Amino acid sequence: MDSKEKINVAIVGLGFGAEFIPIYQQHPDANMYAICQRNEEKLNEIGDAFGVEKRYTDYDEMLKDEQIDAVHINTPIPNHAEQSIKALRAGKHVACTVPMATTVEECRQIVEAVEETGLTYIMMETVVYAREFLFMKELYEKGDLGKIQFLKASHQQDMDGWPNYWPGLPPMHYATHCVGPVLGLTRSEAEYVSCFGSGTIREDLIGHYNSPFAVETAHIKFKNSDLSAHVYRSLFDTARQYRESFEVYGSKKAVEWPLIEGKPLVLHVAKRPEPEIPEEVECPDYAHLLPEPIQHFTTGGVYDEKENQHLSFSQGAGHGGSHPHLVHEFIDALKNGRQPFPNARQSANITCVGILAHESALKGGEIIYLPSFTWEAE
Repeated sequence: MDSKEKINVAIVGLGFGAEFIPIYQQHPDANMYAICQRNEEKLNEIGDAFGVEKRYTDYDEMLKDEQIDAVHINTPIPNHAEQSIKALRAGKHVACTVPMATTVEECRQIVEAVEETGLTYIMMETVVYAREFLFMKELYEKGDLGKIQFLKASHQQDMDGWPNYWPGLPPMHYATHCVGPVLGLTRSEAEYVSCFGSGTIREDLIGHYNSPFAVETAHIKFKNSDLSAHVYRSLFDTARQYRESFEVYGSKKAVEWPLIEGKPLVLHVAKRPEPEIPEEVECPDYAHLLPEPIQHFTTGGVYDEKENQHLSFSQGAGHGGSHPHLVHEFIDALKNGRQPFPNARQSANITCVGILAHESALKGGEIIYLPSFTWEAE
């Protein structure tokens, strides 16, 4: 792309998606060009609030707009694959919220579309840009953790009462929040997975996906590595406060997630010959990694005025301050002609781990290999 030009971005899906509008507006290399929402009243409400003039109620019509360089997809999970493929085939770069898709075949089609068009794709996985992950990544890159020995992550949430496609959803079908960090820390790829289901959800929930499991717990074997990771998920009939955790164990230091949300991380330091000494650590913010105009989005709200404190218009406290990092990773990759993280193949690897883990659970823990299209070409 011409380095002098700003990148025209269109956002589709304006619930959670609206939180990204002001970040693009204030990013020095982006132009928040258009928004898309089927509900015209809500479309105009958001457009008026943020001053976005170009508005669409029809996604296909929006893709015909030749001024749009990139599409950021924030629609419901079942729409992600189809809309990503349509955007790529229409010549648009794509940033899509998680997960990439709901089937292995859809992931394959997205990877093929990216490689055939030469366009850029990123899955907007929040955890791998959250301040906690960035803290552990900094320790890893400085060598403070020593040799990485093991990684663990969880994502537990009570989805009772959620509408549409959520009732009875197999836990591992949406596993990117726990698979992403364990693979992302060392930029590794999953080679194969084995998963067990545990417990049983209510009969009225099972029928939606023919999936009985209350909890699914998987082991991931890393490709070309001595490492493996353990991830687990629950969505229904399992008592647990909301938790997205990530833990790393190294030969010199280890970092563990708190058991109760909002508490500090725990750092373990190997002190030979004395025993390991645990210490609670407050995670620093990583706004300094961002362009100055969007640094404040890691911790602050979009607007300070009371009349604008709508849920969709506030941002920063949730998802570990990751939203501006995600926007910058996407825009910077486009401006500099580089691959973002996670790119299409990496996103497929992360997403397919969960999809295949559920298949493994249905087969009693059978080992299932990731397809080769989810690995970087060697």
